[in-house]
Amino acid sequence: MTGDSQMAENGKLAINGGPPAVRTDAGDIFDWPIITEEDEAAVLEVLRRRGMSGIDVTVELEREFADWHGMQYALGHSSGTAALQAAMWAVGLGVGDELIAPSMTYWASALPALSLQATVVFAEVEAETLCLDPDDLEHRISDRTKALVVTHMRGYPAPMDRIMAVARRHDLKVIEDFSQAQGSRHRDQLVGTFGDVAACSLMSGKSLVAGEAGMLITNDRAIWERAIVWGHRERTAATRWAGELQEKYITDPQLVPYAGYPWGGYKYRMHQLSSAVGRVQLKHYNERMASINEAMTYFWDLLEGVPGIRAHRPPKEAGSDMGGWFGARGLYLPEELGGISVDRFCEAIRAEGVAAAAPHRRPLLHLHPLFNEADIYGHGRPTRFANSDRDLRQPEGSLPLTEALYDRVLGVPWFKHLDKTIIEEHALAYRKVAENAAQL
Repeated sequence: MTGDSQMAENGKLAINGGPPAVRTDAGDIFDWPIITEEDEAAVLEVLRRRGMSGIDVTVELEREFADWHGMQYALGHSSGTAALQAAMWAVGLGVGDELIAPSMTYWASALPALSLQATVVFAEVEAETLCLDPDDLEHRISDRTKALVVTHMRGYPAPMDRIMAVARRHDLKVIEDFSQAQGSRHRDQLVGTFGDVAACSLMSGKSLVAGEAGMLITNDRAIWERAIVWGHRERTAATRWAGELQEKYITDPQLVPYAGYPWGGYKYRMHQLSSAVGRVQLKHYNERMASINEAMTYFWDLLEGVPGIRAHRPPKEAGSDMGGWFGARGLYLPEELGGISVDRFCEAIRAEGVAAAAPHRRPLLHLHPLFNEADIYGHGRPTRFANSDRDLRQPEGSLPLTEALYDRVLGVPWFKHLDKTIIEEHALAYRKVAENAAQL
């Protein structure tokens, strides 16, 4: 990239009228998910026999998903949100309990706790990983704390060994939200296999796709059975009225008497068209994930040493990886570029032809009015602390490290295949703007 480097150093930025860095048509390098005739045939098979609302295909997907993770139990859900809520209830989260979670995450990692009449205490994330900071956990724990939710943010595996050490020291349950990190590994172990239970979304935008669907996995049969009774009526009914199935589903004597109806009043089974797609996608996922990793690794290797931006990926010596790199991100360091805002930097990158360049500004949960002002269930005060003995709201300034990251994370292209020409042009756009930041 010698010529490209010279262009980066001497070229006029496209935002100022110069030629853009990205000139080659991207083709299918960003297309996702990959849908083939195999996916279509699997869906048609379910449609033609009118099996959309059954569970036979879902049970097969559950078995395959659990086997892939080396886990004993899996349970398909209608969404990742449903799976997370079921996991929270299954570990015992209830009235007045506290759940510790990151604020920089998708709302489903935390918000379902309010429906269980519990509350959320938000903790800091690490600047490099964007995942829950183990060093910030201990002082958030109270005698009401029941569990932690760990989000593996944008594919980056959280430091689970350190997090689990804190949790075990305080006898807390750990729920992993790996919706953004299917296939990621922390020290050669798949995420989703460290905690007491894990849940993920399999919606069409994720790196592992089924449709609008979710999955829960665990090695704890008691947790699995509780998740079943929470929102899977047909399986509890099988326990009550078909004795031969009792061993397969509900065996807990505290649950069996109530079989036949869902405890949560929810209907959370996965639609079997999604199950059919999920089985095909899982079959090919390791191969496709390897292709994504090869492409994203090449992109970030090209940008090593460029001022103002850092890769959001584990160090190469860590023995960890990013799975499918869902919604890839980079870290922005404005102090290395004269204090130029992330908005201005991304504007210049987009002018160079990179559509994915945008600040990552999902609202921080601890500052959102829903967590601080809304009386959802008519308690007469904010639901956040309606069942608590104290006001648990965390105003601006309460999570300074997380709040500082609001302007230090940016989008990068999510390449699905290794096409060096296209990847080099996109990397050049970032290099060109960073090395000519004085023009901004």
